[in-house]
Amino acid sequence: MGRGHGGTAVLLGTVLGAALQLQQAALWHAGVYGLLLCLACGAALVLWHWAPQRGPAWERVLAWAGLAALLAGALTGLRAAHFSVQALPPALEGKDIQVTGIVAAMPQPGDVALRLRLAVESARLDGAAVQLPPLIDLAWYRGLWQETPDLASLQSQPLALRPGERWQLTVRLKAPHGARNPHGFDYELWLWEQGVQATGYVRAGPRDTPPRRIASTWRYPIERARQTVRDAIVERLAPDATVQESLRTAGVVAALVTGDQRAIDRADWDVFRATGVAHLMSISGLHITLFAWLAAAMVRWLWRRSPRLCLAVPAPSAALVFGVLLAAMYALFSGWGVPAQRTVLMLSTVALLRLSGRRWPWPQVWLLTCAVVVALDPWALLQAGFWLSFVAVAILFATDSRADSAYPAGTGGRFYALLREQWVVTLALTPLGLLLFGQVSLVGLVANLLAIPWVTLVVTPLALLGTLWAPLWQLAAAAVQPLAAVLQWLASWPGATLWLPAAPVWAGVAGVAGGVLLALRLPWPVRALGVPLLLPVLLWQAPRPAPGQFELLAADVGQGNAVLVRTATHSLLYDTGPRFGPDSDAGGRVLVPLLRALGERLDMLMLSHRDSDHTGGAAAVLAQQPQAVLTGSIAGDEALRALGPAMPCLAGQRWRWDGVDFELLHPLPGAADAAPGLRAVRPNSLSCVLRIVSASGTAALLAGDIESAQEQALVDRAAPLEAEVLLLPHHGSKTSSSAAFLAAVQPRTALVQAAYRSRFGHPAPEVVQRVQAHGIAVVQSPRCGAATWRSAQPAQVRCEREEAARYWQHAVP
Repeated sequence: MGRGHGGTAVLLGTVLGAALQLQQAALWHAGVYGLLLCLACGAALVLWHWAPQRGPAWERVLAWAGLAALLAGALTGLRAAHFSVQALPPALEGKDIQVTGIVAAMPQPGDVALRLRLAVESARLDGAAVQLPPLIDLAWYRGLWQETPDLASLQSQPLALRPGERWQLTVRLKAPHGARNPHGFDYELWLWEQGVQATGYVRAGPRDTPPRRIASTWRYPIERARQTVRDAIVERLAPDATVQESLRTAGVVAALVTGDQRAIDRADWDVFRATGVAHLMSISGLHITLFAWLAAAMVRWLWRRSPRLCLAVPAPSAALVFGVLLAAMYALFSGWGVPAQRTVLMLSTVALLRLSGRRWPWPQVWLLTCAVVVALDPWALLQAGFWLSFVAVAILFATDSRADSAYPAGTGGRFYALLREQWVVTLALTPLGLLLFGQVSLVGLVANLLAIPWVTLVVTPLALLGTLWAPLWQLAAAAVQPLAAVLQWLASWPGATLWLPAAPVWAGVAGVAGGVLLALRLPWPVRALGVPLLLPVLLWQAPRPAPGQFELLAADVGQGNAVLVRTATHSLLYDTGPRFGPDSDAGGRVLVPLLRALGERLDMLMLSHRDSDHTGGAAAVLAQQPQAVLTGSIAGDEALRALGPAMPCLAGQRWRWDGVDFELLHPLPGAADAAPGLRAVRPNSLSCVLRIVSASGTAALLAGDIESAQEQALVDRAAPLEAEVLLLPHHGSKTSSSAAFLAAVQPRTALVQAAYRSRFGHPAPEVVQRVQAHGIAVVQSPRCGAATWRSAQPAQVRCEREEAARYWQHAVP
């Protein structure tokens, strides 16, 4: 076996071993990983010394690949096991804990709260020392903070915080817990990669111990410098905080200098994503690579001015070393995010190869950098940026192997080369983008041809040089504005963004192979073979229920309701979940991505009543699904009336889709009219109660927030309540789910949509006991994530947390 084949086998095994370990649903004991590590090392020594030339070459290649995989998997598991033992003890969740710690990152101001990351030094609960995770994320809410349903405590305004300061705070924590939905963002994985093992909020009400700044320390100087630069940019470019256009421009410049992506306005992010240039508006691999190239060129020029230095160290070698070092410093200043770390590791690996005098073929260089990144950060394999960057680099290597003589000399040749490279990357990465994000920008090629040179050669250099001379920030802002106008114009084109249903992995892999085949420098008859490989990812449609059957998908939206009902050719969304803040709601964060991933075109949006935990995402859903008919009990709410014409939901309304019957059982006509002299009718009592029945008679009942009085009224008038599955009224509140109602419905399964550690106490323990006493299985969204139930399989509920379980995900105690 040649050394080249052995090295390639080790690199492939390293990536494969880490990837396999990431598929574990639960971690083994750390001792198991330690034992596997020892076995792998021992076997490698035996193979190296005892059997270097025995047996066929392919057997030795497989042996080295297997040992490398075992070693990488064991190391990854050992690291994960060590990290997991530092998790927040369940007994400390929801307790008021006195914490002393140091602000570890640049605080993030927001409309509702100030977000900060705290490195914990000590913690006490009721005077006794307790152990907390080393790193926690906190929110310090502004003004009135609704803590419980019947108690609102006036929070003190967040004080000015800077990285490196030691503070004493009263906090209330919980384990990292995010929504788990099909094709949704894995919040718990994101926090795991950040090293954060608890989240919570600062208690700063009148009855709490006031937050106290203890001292300023020397720690986190880079974060402190980043905050200083960010604040200086905002102060210079947006002195008047009421001028939104100036604030938005300042946010883009600040993001390019400091890597603070939250400084960019949400509307601008939407434009950048729609035009395919989002990668340019944060500290990405492109920025750091460009910075390394510019730094190396400057060092080479300066180094050649000194004959003594050139005799000591050749200028190319010095330029290479200093280019990587300066790029690493820039990555540190920009926040040392995962993409920045990945790029620095890639540059360092390539630089070491060159300095050692080795000239490896590009596939081995590419595989080596990939293996180094995975060995140091195995969880990068789960990040979209990892695949986009490595696949793009591989494609450019593969297609430019004979490119030097393919272009004419001069400026025209360089432009043609840039155009072809952008076209090749766009063609090859489009299927991968569809697999990872379910979308592709149809104007991305044009937008990137304009934005890449403008941002990398004009805006970013001006923004960075502004740290040396502040007036240059104003030139950078002036350069951002015309680009933003052009991108806004491109994003407004009809069909600027193509959204397709999320295809399975096999279809995405086939699509990427097809795109690469089309991009390679091969005869056109060979390239044409890539077209059929593209078809699965382009034409994929999510499976739907058979005619006469239906499916419920109870989305994981936290404290609120949102249930998607699908038949063979129709779909209805029952409620849209809560609003999380002024610019965030369950519609934009959960439901719109879910509907796009499933390829859904809503026929009807039903808002059961006007409480915000049921209507919070309605505007976002209707903006993406304007054809949906709006109905519900939302009369009297001006904000909801602005959504458009809405039909009231009334008992007796019926319709049939694909052999499936829909019937509204509540409210009765006139129920919303309060009698003279009486209090207004509560919105809960007017909730739309929807019963859905398949052709075979299997039924589901969606009950909104009705309470015991409305439940009894339905029972008294002998409404058809029997159902196999029941959306438990009012999230399992103690005001609902009476014994008489449960006896009338007789469900096999009760679905509860509520937040983890709900501040309302949902579901109430006595309600859960009552439901279970009737022999009903209770499925709660904090434990289950999104729940899928099908009328064709009424005894089975599929939980997203169980279907795609991974060890970093929170297991509710």
